[in-house]
Amino acid sequence: MSTLPIATARQVRRAAVALVRADGRAFAVVLLLNGAAALLGLAGPWLLGRIIDLVTRGTTTGEIDRLGLLLLGCAAAQILINRQARYLAHKFGERAAARVREQLLDRVLALPAATAERAGTGDLTARGTVDATAVGETLRDAAPELLIACAQALFILVALLTLSPLLGSCALLGVLMISLGARWYLRRAPAAYLADRAANADLAETLSATAAGARTVDALGLQEQRLAAGRDALAAARRTRLGTLRLRLRFFAVINAAYTVPLVLVLPLGAVLVGNGTITLGAAVSAALYLRRLEDPLDTVVVLLESVQSSSAAYARVEGLAAPAEERPAAAAVPADDRIRVTGVHYAYPDGPDVLHGLDLDLTPGERLAVVGPSGSGKTTLGRLLAGIDRPRAGSVTVGGVPIAELSPDRLRRQVVLVTQEHHVFLGTLRDNLRIAAPDADDSALTAALDSVGWQHDLPDGLDTELGPAATRLDGARAQQLALARVILADPHTLILDEATALLDPTAARTTERALAATLTGRTVIAIAHRLHTAHDADRVAVLTQGRLTDLGPHEALLAADGPYARLWHTWRTE
Repeated sequence: MSTLPIATARQVRRAAVALVRADGRAFAVVLLLNGAAALLGLAGPWLLGRIIDLVTRGTTTGEIDRLGLLLLGCAAAQILINRQARYLAHKFGERAAARVREQLLDRVLALPAATAERAGTGDLTARGTVDATAVGETLRDAAPELLIACAQALFILVALLTLSPLLGSCALLGVLMISLGARWYLRRAPAAYLADRAANADLAETLSATAAGARTVDALGLQEQRLAAGRDALAAARRTRLGTLRLRLRFFAVINAAYTVPLVLVLPLGAVLVGNGTITLGAAVSAALYLRRLEDPLDTVVVLLESVQSSSAAYARVEGLAAPAEERPAAAAVPADDRIRVTGVHYAYPDGPDVLHGLDLDLTPGERLAVVGPSGSGKTTLGRLLAGIDRPRAGSVTVGGVPIAELSPDRLRRQVVLVTQEHHVFLGTLRDNLRIAAPDADDSALTAALDSVGWQHDLPDGLDTELGPAATRLDGARAQQLALARVILADPHTLILDEATALLDPTAARTTERALAATLTGRTVIAIAHRLHTAHDADRVAVLTQGRLTDLGPHEALLAADGPYARLWHTWRTE
């Protein structure tokens, strides 16, 4: 299950109200037009009843013709106003849906990296695609229809009660039955739809993980295990979907009864009232027509209630991203300088033992530090702490005296950038991919950044080359160079390279690292590497062994000391 929160019903209502207020004038116009269309819809049954009463008492054909033309005029006006109301409602819905998507994108980009990692790609993907689409479709389609149906039902009920309170009470009986059924349904539907959404997200996560690790699955013979995991996730999704289906079927059974009972009562009751002269035949016919017409808006409300419940669950998941996106408060203090200090740091992953034990490290601004050590010694963990992705369990990691993990995302990205061997090439041109780091950079700056990482300018259209699976596909080495060029354009004061050149051949990697060092003169560079030529070029080398700092100093001095670093160096040279 996702570690990302779900918004409460109150938070969803507050967010929906904020969406309406953001476009309040358009919403008010939609309400007025819907109200006018609903009022015009009342004219038909009343005029028909009036015609019946006039024919019964005796009248001229001219009077009937006038009433018939009025009936046609009201129907035509209702159609035109309804069309305009739906058009404006759809425009309102599209604008509201666009705001939801923009908020979602802002919140996802503002998520702390550790939170996004814990959440899993399946849940984030489901919230950003299926859930956001469901909210958008409801705002565009279901919400306007629901407004129209509610207005029509309300006006028809008022007309029925005005025409004959006794016959109107039959309609109220049907509404009461629907209300009781809706109350039963609404108590159970939110939890059922949230479970359905969560099961679909888990299914997406399982399928995504299997597809992404297809080669590993084949290499290790894990086909049966992954198939079993897929079947389990699919069974859970099917089970939750059937749960919502059972709720709907029971609710719809009550609705069908609520439609039938009033009609069964109003026909004989109307005949009795006409017989004793309480109401006219035209009034009885009008009441029956109103009651029959009431089914359409109520049916729309009932059908859309299911859609609204589903989209409310989706909106709760979308709006739930607001909490983790805001959980990292902006530091009250501004870093005094670029000096990074690690003091008495202990760190443990969830439900695990400490992987760092009392680490102390003081980085001088502008120095190049290489962090080396055996696999599993805590190098990557230290890099994540220095980048502010994770918080230490004990101790502190500060920049300019301010805890790095408490910096706002915008300030943090100006202070420290972490580059790993996992890189992403975005759809778009090479220029677009570079300007992610520096939106205002001109072509000369982009070309200079590429030159700094040893880029071969051999793409067919240069900076205008389209990148992506359906266009020019970059291999791992070129993708790493692209990521490093972005770093140069971003120009942070501290750069952490965690095996950032691992996909380059050793010669190209060393050339690229030296070019980076020359380009980033005056910047602090922390290189986490297995290739010890990186350590040779560094100002100082930090050796981690089982989460402890066992060596620290310049390359030559550590070799002369014949300690842990010297043993690593000789082993690496031999290999």
